[in-house]
Amino acid sequence: MSELVVIVGPTAAGKTSLGAEVGERIGGEVVSADAFAVYRGLDIGTAKPAVDVRKRVAHHLIDVADPRRRYSAGEFVRAADEAIVEIRARGRVPIVVGGTLFYVRALLWGLFPEPPKDPALREELQEAWRSDPDGVRGRLAGLDPDASSRIDPRDRQRILRALEVTLLAGRPMSELWRQHPIDTPRHRACLLGLSPPRSILRARIAQRMDSMFAAGLVSEVRSLLEDGVRPDAHALKAIGYRECCRVISGEWTEAQARESAERATRQLAKRQMTWLRHERGVEWLAWEGESALAQVLARVEARGGTGTRQV
Repeated sequence: MSELVVIVGPTAAGKTSLGAEVGERIGGEVVSADAFAVYRGLDIGTAKPAVDVRKRVAHHLIDVADPRRRYSAGEFVRAADEAIVEIRARGRVPIVVGGTLFYVRALLWGLFPEPPKDPALREELQEAWRSDPDGVRGRLAGLDPDASSRIDPRDRQRILRALEVTLLAGRPMSELWRQHPIDTPRHRACLLGLSPPRSILRARIAQRMDSMFAAGLVSEVRSLLEDGVRPDAHALKAIGYRECCRVISGEWTEAQARESAERATRQLAKRQMTWLRHERGVEWLAWEGESALAQVLARVEARGGTGTRQV
């Protein structure tokens, strides 16, 4: 089986454009690993590749889910596996691109077997969140500081599940992940990390926020709400969307939303880099703008076109 080319990195690092450029050069198709680009109607705030880019290089797992319902990691893995088989059947190279690192890990190594859900415990934790979310965050940080550092402090669903798993298993969820057997990966992969210098990444994040709000992100969110997407839907928990909901409700000005979204994006990038530094098998690219493409092509070529060595 040929290897996957997998491009990872923090948000706004340039993964999307690099993945498309690599696809054009090696005859590949992109499999998006983005937990919010899967949703139809979330275009501006998820920075989906432009239409002309998607015409030049086929992209998969974009616009495949209804924003009214939550799309899961399990659904992603099944759909990505199918896309990879189809791409290979056409004689093309699958290129996995995305910043949802949980999705990438699940695709490459599988989802670890979690303990069964406990409805009573979940209700207890939900009630605790309603009355004291900071207390719930602190409880997770005390029991599993690694998981706590990787999860957005506003992501109620993931915080509650991490705490639930930790309490049910009697061990931190991050420890269960580390002990999850990964001797035989689900896919062989050339796993490449893109990491711009911090000053460049901060500037790119600021520019992205300016562009998104100028392009009408608030109007996009308003349209989603008018189409029946609830403000508390998982799709609208994406950075930028949740802030725009507060603009539409009259709670914030657009300037406040933009500032908050930029700050949250910088925090997300920091968490992503923390995750990646602990991830097995990442080959880091010396990020120097256009030279990143040459570095990817050199690594792919060194591994025999699509390579044979496992990470």
